[in-house]
Amino acid sequence: MRFKKIHSAFIAAVLTCSLTVTPVFAEPTQSELEDQKANAQSELATLQSDLDVLASKISELENQLIQTGEEIAQAEKDLAAAEKKKEEQYDAMKLRIKYMYESGSGTATMEKVMTSGDISDMLSQAEYSQQVHEYDREQLQEYANTVAEIEDLQTKLEQEMASLKENEAEYQEQQAVLTETIADKQDEISNLDEMIQEAARKAEEERKAAEEAARRQQEEASRAAAQASSGNSDNSSNSSNSSGSSSGGSSGSSSSSNPPYNASTGNAIVDRAYSKLGCAYVWGATGPDTFDCSGLVGYAVSGSYSRVCTSSSLAGLPSVSDPQPGDICVKSGHCGIYIGNGMMIHAPTTGDVVKVAPVQSGMWYVRW
Repeated sequence: MRFKKIHSAFIAAVLTCSLTVTPVFAEPTQSELEDQKANAQSELATLQSDLDVLASKISELENQLIQTGEEIAQAEKDLAAAEKKKEEQYDAMKLRIKYMYESGSGTATMEKVMTSGDISDMLSQAEYSQQVHEYDREQLQEYANTVAEIEDLQTKLEQEMASLKENEAEYQEQQAVLTETIADKQDEISNLDEMIQEAARKAEEERKAAEEAARRQQEEASRAAAQASSGNSDNSSNSSNSSGSSSGGSSGSSSSSNPPYNASTGNAIVDRAYSKLGCAYVWGATGPDTFDCSGLVGYAVSGSYSRVCTSSSLAGLPSVSDPQPGDICVKSGHCGIYIGNGMMIHAPTTGDVVKVAPVQSGMWYVRW
């Protein structure tokens, strides 16, 4: 924002200076204006290149966020599986203890063995009991190690996710500044175009005025030196020149048409989006019960629970100026399904669910 303020102050200063010196100095020529436009276009190309590089970084970061979200989801599944394995092991251990008790493998068996005097039977029972205890201890230690590894991995992934989100926010702020700067530069070029056209118009008027003055001088000289018949010839020449001076009317304006809208396809996309209202937001999720923003849009447009798009790839689709239900609302880092009347269905952020909301500021519309 500081850059924007400096840039705005600079433009205001330039305009103020131009207003101040206009009465003293001559207006810039067409050639000078064209040089200014060329410099502005060069600056615009550099800014656009910087924006393209930043957009590429944002796209790469978005893919990393999706991948990390999927890894966190997998770690949670692994942890749940380890917990289940622990419960199964605990139940099995209880069954072994119960079996030892019921079959006399515990204190009762030892009493029987001591009474009968069969020392080999006693040693066999004691060895079996020791093996059972060692196995249980090993299994419990293996479970504890597994849980610790999964928890460490989950913590590491969550820290990585937080860092990636910070980077994304920083990149998006830079992108917003660059986008505003590019818009200002485009306005500057547009103003220069108007000034160039005005300068060309004035130059053309001056040229025509000079030609008209020269023609009149020639006609006056011809009248003075020629006979009355030459005057008729001059009139014919005047008529010809007059008819030849008005040319180049309005040219056919090109108009870019939006991609054709298919109501059936649009309604099907909206119906699929409505069917997922209330599903939880999870980074990297593509359904069927959890989604991130591009996962929800991908399902709505394709009916597939797979990653068919990202917000960055959606930005490359044909934009439309008359959004219809089923079109896609998109901006850097986020997307949703347009349902009409300025509303959309989207998966907002962690801790939220798929829901209907107003179309966010800064979004534009594309058609699948």
